[in-house]
Amino acid sequence: MNGIRIIPLGGLGEVGKNMTLYETEGGSVLVDAGLAFPRDEHLGVDLVLPDFSYLKDHASDIKAVLLTHAHEDHVGSLPYVLREVPVPRVLATKLTLGLVQSKLDEHGLLARTNLEEIHPEDGPIDVGPFRVDFVRMAHSVPDNVAFVLEAAGLRVLHTSDYKLDHTPVDGFRTDVGKLADLGNRGVDLMLGDSTNAERPGFTGSERLVGDAFRQIIPLRKGRVLIATFASNVHRMQQAIDVALEADRKACVVGRSMRKNLNIARSLGYLSVNDETLIQPKQLDDYPPDKVLVLCTGSQGEPMSALTRIAYRDHASVRVERGDTVIISAKPVPGNELRVHDTINQLARAGAEILHQEIAPVHVSGHGNSEEIRTVLALVRPKGVMPVHGEYRMQAAQARMAGDIGVPAASIVLAENGSVVELTKQGVAIVDRVDSGVTFVDGLAVGDLSDVALRDRRRLSEDGVLIVVATLTGSNGSRSAAPELIARGFTDAEGPLLEEMRAEAEEILDACLADDIVEIKLLQEHLHDGIGQLVYDRTRRRPMILPIVVEV
Repeated sequence: MNGIRIIPLGGLGEVGKNMTLYETEGGSVLVDAGLAFPRDEHLGVDLVLPDFSYLKDHASDIKAVLLTHAHEDHVGSLPYVLREVPVPRVLATKLTLGLVQSKLDEHGLLARTNLEEIHPEDGPIDVGPFRVDFVRMAHSVPDNVAFVLEAAGLRVLHTSDYKLDHTPVDGFRTDVGKLADLGNRGVDLMLGDSTNAERPGFTGSERLVGDAFRQIIPLRKGRVLIATFASNVHRMQQAIDVALEADRKACVVGRSMRKNLNIARSLGYLSVNDETLIQPKQLDDYPPDKVLVLCTGSQGEPMSALTRIAYRDHASVRVERGDTVIISAKPVPGNELRVHDTINQLARAGAEILHQEIAPVHVSGHGNSEEIRTVLALVRPKGVMPVHGEYRMQAAQARMAGDIGVPAASIVLAENGSVVELTKQGVAIVDRVDSGVTFVDGLAVGDLSDVALRDRRRLSEDGVLIVVATLTGSNGSRSAAPELIARGFTDAEGPLLEEMRAEAEEILDACLADDIVEIKLLQEHLHDGIGQLVYDRTRRRPMILPIVVEV
């Protein structure tokens, strides 16, 4: 191989499960190992991961995993990858490592994983056949970095998620000086965040959210609940600071948020006094205007703290008339309906709900179009490959690249599974690899088939109808009338139920008269006959399960 091959296994044409493999002579490195959350059509699925089959087939070549930052769509599938692929090194910044350690410990993988902390200020290091450097990039979680990968005389910039926040909460701005220096040295290909490429202008600073909290919270007379991502340490810090200023105690609700708060505190990324924090069971000990609740559930997740609070299913927290709920996050594409359901339920309880459509309580962690243009202008890449976004977002960044003079032949609109080859002659898509999805369903990983999802969809839409036929084993005759059990099929009542029972009797009698006694054949006849009757009468197709019992 006389260049670098870039193989995105997730994160293109979608927002989530970011994973990109870089290959060159002598080995490969994996950048990020993210997951996505299930959509409505993924009935019963807990998590959606990239397809690891290509990684497993080339496991011996992978020298390390490089993690840009701690968001779930970039690190969430790491434990599942490490179960399948024995990667010798995992490299990340301090906070990212801290959050990843906890995740690996839960999966029993921490002892056998070699975690290495990277320091952006220390300069490049060797990772397998690649020379890797780091660039600090502002985002909605601290310690986010872009990677500069060099091999075969070529240089690639993988930007990670970013925005140009000139007043970040932690003081670490996007290192535009280093980006400009890279531009002077020459970048052969830039893989850039596309999420907000369609949005004009600039993304607001994270400090704007803190200012909004300061305007809103002191005026509220009831409890204030703030729902945000569990990894948004900056937002947690600002909310707790405002709670202290408003003479309110802060209560953190939600397992992942409590865990992340403790890790961020121990590593020095979040500052809060023990006197400011109270436990959920202590909430009733304080007047409503003296508490602020930070919780998970900004995406309407069914088992999250905010959803359980909204449906009065939480053991310690409730909302009442006069309370205020601030949803300090934007719904991830696909989660809108669940978020709206949660908002409606909270409104029924009498709470006032503030979200980004009506109050400045959220800013994106991704740069808008002018920030993307600025980075493109600083880096001046010879080639551009938009990543991290739906296809329309990638296309929007591709147009910007063309506007700054990148030749059309050097702009790559790839998809998951595309094999992109970068050489001295340029960049092009040369092949494809498998790049589907892997479902996590309870303790099972990867064995949920399309058939199982289809069956779940049918059950959820049309229900199930069980037909139980009892035969006498000695002579094969019918010993009793068939029984019908309906679940989720509301039309299976009264006359229709009797008609189906009569149809089952006729089918059984006809089969037995023709000496059809094999159980499998009887089941097929019952399935087809009852199914056709139900469809003729209702235009519905419930799942029909015939059971033939010999006594």
